[in-house]
Amino acid sequence: MRANNAVDLIGPEQLPNSSRTSPEVQEKLSWVAPSGPLGRLTAAAAQRAEALQRRLPELRDRARDQPTPPSFAAALRSGTTVSVIAELKRRSPSKGTLNAELRAAERAQEYAGGGARALSVLTEPSEFGGAIDDLREVAGVVQVPLLRKDFHVAEVQVWEARAFGAAAILFIARALAPDRLRALVEAAHEAGLETLVEIRTEAELERALSTPSGVIGVNARDLETLDIEPWVTARLLPQLPGGVVRVAESGMTLPDDVSRAAALGADAVLIGSSLSSSGDPRAALRGLCAIPRGTHVG
Repeated sequence: MRANNAVDLIGPEQLPNSSRTSPEVQEKLSWVAPSGPLGRLTAAAAQRAEALQRRLPELRDRARDQPTPPSFAAALRSGTTVSVIAELKRRSPSKGTLNAELRAAERAQEYAGGGARALSVLTEPSEFGGAIDDLREVAGVVQVPLLRKDFHVAEVQVWEARAFGAAAILFIARALAPDRLRALVEAAHEAGLETLVEIRTEAELERALSTPSGVIGVNARDLETLDIEPWVTARLLPQLPGGVVRVAESGMTLPDDVSRAAALGADAVLIGSSLSSSGDPRAALRGLCAIPRGTHVG
């Protein structure tokens, strides 16, 4: 382990007195690695990132050759209706197979044609059936900004996302130690990517706000248990300040679900399972994209 992470190996009683009450140290000591599905998926992502590390110079060069992508945050703020981030997802740990035959480029065109202001491309291979080539294919056929959704833990994944056409990248606050979250958000911005930081607690909200991320999402699904907890969204979404784009995630299928998110102050919603499994995603999106943006109540 690197020397600058040595604090992970010692208890607070072993720290110098001047450091025991440091907010940064206390925050770091209070974080524990995630368990359950999130822990499993994060560990698998770390292994993939380690294997990818040898390609970092190549990915950096490829990323720097990419054209500037459209702004993710600006797209979500545009218009007077709640923006829909439509997700491409073949399967998930919570629902199993959704659409095993999903063709990324075709589904992306359906989503864009139905009014989605941004697309989320799930690239996690083992439990979601995604691939980095999905991102490349989608980037070649649509003009809306693309969010790379995966369990990101390393800078090499940032450059990979930019190299294959992403405009933004997801970071899950629960999956990352506080200093790691800040470092990765900053690395993404340096690579020319915007960021969506996903939270579920007040402490994670504070961590997200300490980063330069312009988009924060509240996930109703607990990724360690896979339970949907709508009260988490109801509690946290109104606390997000107006200076960031506010995104509601998980558990939404119907226009009424989007209306409830709008009433809580959502600028955007991320919808995956119902759209990925829909036989007519354009028609499904037309209803979801017609909800007026509400007045922020926070």
